[in-house]
Amino acid sequence: MKRSVSDILCSKMVSSLYGVLFAVGLCAPIYCVTPANAPSGYTHHSSAKSTPASQVYSLNTDFAFHLYRRLVLETPSQNVFFSPMSVSTSLAMLSLGAHSVTKTQILQGLGFNLTHTPESAIHQGFQRLVHSLTVPSKKLILKMGSALFIKKELQLQANFLRNVKRLYEAEVFSTDFSNPSIAQMRINSHVEKKTQGKVVDIIQGLDLLTAMVLVNHIFFKAKWEKPFYPAYTRKSFPFLVGNQATVHVPMMHQKEQFAFGVDAELNCFVLQMDYRGDAMAFFVLPGKGKMRQLEQTLSARTLRKWSHSLQKRWIEVFIPKFSISASYNLETILPKMGIQSAFDKNADFSGITKRDSLQVSKATHKAVLDVSEEGTEAAAATATKFIVRAKDGPSYFTVSFNRTFLMMITNKAIDSIFFLGKVENPTKP
Repeated sequence: MKRSVSDILCSKMVSSLYGVLFAVGLCAPIYCVTPANAPSGYTHHSSAKSTPASQVYSLNTDFAFHLYRRLVLETPSQNVFFSPMSVSTSLAMLSLGAHSVTKTQILQGLGFNLTHTPESAIHQGFQRLVHSLTVPSKKLILKMGSALFIKKELQLQANFLRNVKRLYEAEVFSTDFSNPSIAQMRINSHVEKKTQGKVVDIIQGLDLLTAMVLVNHIFFKAKWEKPFYPAYTRKSFPFLVGNQATVHVPMMHQKEQFAFGVDAELNCFVLQMDYRGDAMAFFVLPGKGKMRQLEQTLSARTLRKWSHSLQKRWIEVFIPKFSISASYNLETILPKMGIQSAFDKNADFSGITKRDSLQVSKATHKAVLDVSEEGTEAAAATATKFIVRAKDGPSYFTVSFNRTFLMMITNKAIDSIFFLGKVENPTKP
């Protein structure tokens, strides 16, 4: 017997909150030289260490590595790439409408100790973080934004609407979910536009029970401080996948001064490459068979140690030219990190709407990364900056990223990771 739409809706005590957490990173890679002063890295101000923003930045880094370890378990022997900043910002924004256990689990899952850090301070820290990413820069593009697509009939709490706009600068769109395919098209079009075409069709399978879709996007495009010269890229270079298999990849090549260090304790090489502007990338190459040991020890403290200990020196570096992407269903991953209530029938989002019971039915995250020689400027300009030095030039250390390595994109002034990934096989998009 066929059931009408009204029968279906009436039979459901819980409306669905379809949470979409996603990010995209576009790096037009760039070769870097560290500024002439001392070891480069994050800018730390002693007076800022106890501010809400500094707490958010540091805990975001620990959350990034916590989520990374979980993604590695979920997708063994595969490339991993995501934006921890996008995920944590989306969860923090969602917590504005959560109450009781649901709120506690979200904020504790992000790493906050609620007896030491008031909720207001948490949102104040995220507010500063979000605002810092909306300041335009001529040297790089870094944009993060949030949007709520809300069912027309849903009566939202005024306080929730006010806070998501004020603290997270979110856009809010009244949406007709009675035609799921049209609503899906509208949301996907918004995402595609905001990410300059890099993320398409992120929403799949909306249904009549969908009450709200939460979208967060982050887009990054930058040029290396000194681009790689394409003529020096080796078209086919062996890259070790796993313990025995080998694939061939285009391998970029550069000889210059880089911020570089060897972490004897963790048995890895750490290379910092600067982008024009405040962003930088860390490439981390563990010793053979030492990746798991490295992954287990990653923390905000580890990153700070590297930032302060790297020294500028002559390096010959080989880095693959590659494009990778990854998608994750966070509704199956976050509960394993303690954020459970939001995804089950016990969810309490009465801070969003009192009239309807909501729960998160879906949380999708998608990230894309492109690494190549050039930025957006013509390659001809970079050729004049690349000098082939005489044989009697300075001695240099050679490091080749020809096996599984980690990559992080961060900011010199913010202790937060924009993007984090593991390149297991650079030939798999």
